[in-house]
Amino acid sequence: MNTPIAPPRALNARVPGSKSLTNRALLLATAADATSVLAAPLVSEDTVAFRDALPQLGSHVESLPDNSAWRVTGIGCGPDGDGRIWCADAGTAARFLPPLAATGHGDFVFEGSAQLTARPVAPLADALRRLGALVDTAPGGTLPLRVRSRGLDGGSLDVDGGLSSQFLSGLLMAGPLLRTPLLVRVREMVSRPYIDMTIALMRHFGAEVAEDFPGEFTVRPTGYRAADLRIEPDASTASYFFAAAAVTGCSVTVDGLGLGSLQGDVRFVDVLERTGARVRRGPDATTVTGTGVLRGGFTVDMGEISDTFMTLAAIAPLADAPITVRGIGHARLKESDRIEAVARNLRASGIRTETGRDWITVHPGSTSATRIACQRDHRVAMAFSVLNLRTGNLTLDDPGCVAKTFPGFHEEMHRLFPQHPLPASARQ
Repeated sequence: MNTPIAPPRALNARVPGSKSLTNRALLLATAADATSVLAAPLVSEDTVAFRDALPQLGSHVESLPDNSAWRVTGIGCGPDGDGRIWCADAGTAARFLPPLAATGHGDFVFEGSAQLTARPVAPLADALRRLGALVDTAPGGTLPLRVRSRGLDGGSLDVDGGLSSQFLSGLLMAGPLLRTPLLVRVREMVSRPYIDMTIALMRHFGAEVAEDFPGEFTVRPTGYRAADLRIEPDASTASYFFAAAAVTGCSVTVDGLGLGSLQGDVRFVDVLERTGARVRRGPDATTVTGTGVLRGGFTVDMGEISDTFMTLAAIAPLADAPITVRGIGHARLKESDRIEAVARNLRASGIRTETGRDWITVHPGSTSATRIACQRDHRVAMAFSVLNLRTGNLTLDDPGCVAKTFPGFHEEMHRLFPQHPLPASARQ
């Protein structure tokens, strides 16, 4: 008699709100003409830094009980006054808030942590100068960044989008606050789904944005209208739980992340399908079911979903053949050089890995006991935590760095997968 095969263990991951949606919505609600309520925002180091910077630009943010929602009273225009804005580690604050400041009247200085200061802002500074703002940066084109402006006209602007989509998003979101229409032409656009997200949210808050030709955007000077918004779960964060399903042979569902998601990183599940995982997409949830066995032997371009490439690269040693990820050169300019960070940690654990300017190849292999160098990069810590579900011999040198986007990551991973160790600071 055949023994019935037990169905895979079914789990529901509690994934917090999207950082990308939260911070964009905070800016747009600040620029809007009345009060907006943002439900289920992400509460993390990056989003709190962004939220706490907004009063320096004239808006008021009220946190409802348990941070279940944030009520943002907008200013209906660019800011008026002077201020020093601390961006902490938040790249979105350093790339989104200076264009907003430039649409107003005042003298604003943007500063950040040493990690953020190492990341470039020169392309943004140059674009704002061409629109008429007075902008100074530190030598090398980094923070501190100073913006002095008396409001901006629109006009035509050519932008290199090859370093970061955040520069383009920041400029587009400033467009409705300019005095005349803004035409932006973009070369070498990376992470296109983030631009689509930006445009969708701008329209939600009443802006008129058109893409007349591929990479050519026109923004009308309409201003913004207040609008309420419920923030989706973070698709980049969900990638770690979906990957965990693939490598452990269980089933993981993330509610609230469905077919209509505004986030491009939800397409990470398409990559997991190539490794043999089963994916079910519904209008209100996505489920990944793994077999515990990963297929390799393929090359994938993850340039448009680069925040998830590390999730794949970290679990690639478990595959049955090499996996190559391409199109990710801009990931070298994130919180760390992410291609190198993954490669060094894999090599340190005995995994053969090759890299180039915009690619990484990871070969199958068994890991040796290794202390993972997180480099204060939350995505390094979370990605290698998934690999450790199978290997059990990896430790993180900085488990607390996950607070940048998901302070409760270790607790949630441990709840779903008890073999995931809780950091000492999280133990009761």
